[in-house]
Amino acid sequence: MSGGPTSAGGGRGRLAILHPAGHTALGRNPFGKDVANLQLWQALARHGGYARLDVLTTQVVDAAEVATGLLEGASSATEIASALYLSSRAAIEAGALLRGQPDLSDLAWSRRRRASDRAYSLLGVIHTLAPPTIRQIIAAASTAPMHNWDALICTSPSVRDAVETMFAEWGQHLAERTGGRPPPRPALPMIPLGVDAERFAAQADRPDARARARAALGLAPDDVLVLWVGRLSYYEKAFPQAMFKAAQQAAASTGVRTAFVMAGWFPAADDRGHYEQAARVYAPDVETHFVDGNDRERLADLWAGSDIFLSLVDNIQETFGITPLEAMASGLPVVVSDWDGYRATVRDGIEGFLIPTLGGPSGGGLGGVLVERHTIDGIAYQAYAGAVAQHTAVHVGRAGAALDALIRSPELRRRMGEAGRARVRETYDWPVVARQVHALTDELAAVRAAAADPAHRVGQDPVKGDPFRAFAGFASQVLTLETRLAATPGVTSEAVGGAGRDVALDAGFPDFRAAPALCARAFERIAAAPGGLAVRDVLTAFPVQQRRALELGLAWMAKCGFVDWLT
Repeated sequence: MSGGPTSAGGGRGRLAILHPAGHTALGRNPFGKDVANLQLWQALARHGGYARLDVLTTQVVDAAEVATGLLEGASSATEIASALYLSSRAAIEAGALLRGQPDLSDLAWSRRRRASDRAYSLLGVIHTLAPPTIRQIIAAASTAPMHNWDALICTSPSVRDAVETMFAEWGQHLAERTGGRPPPRPALPMIPLGVDAERFAAQADRPDARARARAALGLAPDDVLVLWVGRLSYYEKAFPQAMFKAAQQAAASTGVRTAFVMAGWFPAADDRGHYEQAARVYAPDVETHFVDGNDRERLADLWAGSDIFLSLVDNIQETFGITPLEAMASGLPVVVSDWDGYRATVRDGIEGFLIPTLGGPSGGGLGGVLVERHTIDGIAYQAYAGAVAQHTAVHVGRAGAALDALIRSPELRRRMGEAGRARVRETYDWPVVARQVHALTDELAAVRAAAADPAHRVGQDPVKGDPFRAFAGFASQVLTLETRLAATPGVTSEAVGGAGRDVALDAGFPDFRAAPALCARAFERIAAAPGGLAVRDVLTAFPVQQRRALELGLAWMAKCGFVDWLT
């Protein structure tokens, strides 16, 4: 299935995207990676400059629906098409397949099985490094057939440095184990996530929305509203105490009435009580409000009505941080922790303030015991990440001083807000980011074109290979092209075509084999031949594109007793 061109004109090149669900609707309380991936797909469709974008799915979806979800009424010269991944050659024809997560090892083996290692480039996006299982998935690139024309996109320099270190140490371990040398790994380009700069600026520059948001909180024009946006999870996002203490410190030192709105959602009902208790104790003079971050209209008004954005994340789950960019695009000065991607997007003293952080003891401390307890299922991931964050400090005094300076000076707020908007337009607007992805696929194509086909003797993943091959020794014999099949006496083609009507189990798991009608036609050929037919002779009587499914259909016919292989 394929959608037609979405507008006149054209781009250059082609890109395939693996998006298993196909649908673009996000549910309630979406994870940041899902929001970021959807926005990236939309940016590539609208601004990537590709002639064609193929969205590959694992279930049938309407191509027009996919195009509508990606474009949302915007015009684009890019043709949007959709197809099932397992039956499509789009990745081969495009030369690049992009996935919104770093799990590429299985796709690399699939590429080898379906075509060749050099058939196209594989690209993944690293959204988090914290879960040990994710790190294992990324490290698997070292043992899969991946090359320097493949890439794992790192969204910040901190992520890239951490992944490079991990690959170097993992490669050294593999070399020591095998007596060889570290294996090759994919490229690690740094491309940030982005925001829709124009949309955030437009929704923030609404005097009526500003007045509405502040009136709802009972704020006067000279009162200051500080805003947090994001998941309200102390174990996967940020312990809020430092923010409450900093807001209290600034409110006390300036004497200005200060309100702090935390717009988001609580993963568990009990979490709200923890936040409210901390606010009462640490920010008694600050009017703290918790607002539903899924209320888009209310959130849009808050971007317009706020004066300062505050986000002191302390969690290893966070690797980029999109909300500071949204705040900058909205014209707000930002006070954020000097943490991973935040330090790459915010320049201290220009768009806002970076607040120093202190990590726990590294090397030989209890961190190793902590991760070991998690990896042997002693504690859940949330407890693991939360424990690390509980022992990561954000400097409250510096945060309070930053808020103090911004509360005292509307001019400083205005200047930093303008600088933030300029930085987002120049560096983090989605059209800018989408062009970087296109440049990367061009670069990888050049590397691939200049390379020779890698030599290899193993054609399938030995760990996750064809089950009929991996377990061939379990059966007395296996179906081959030379296996001779004969019709079982008394069976008719009508019985084959109608299999499953009387016994539902006979029709189980039908997705990969030929339909009963096609199997019935094959049965007729077998029944008409004295002594039966070899599998090869049955298959060659049908079009090439039907043969694989029919081959499995023959095995199913033997399962049902329609044909006999012991002739």
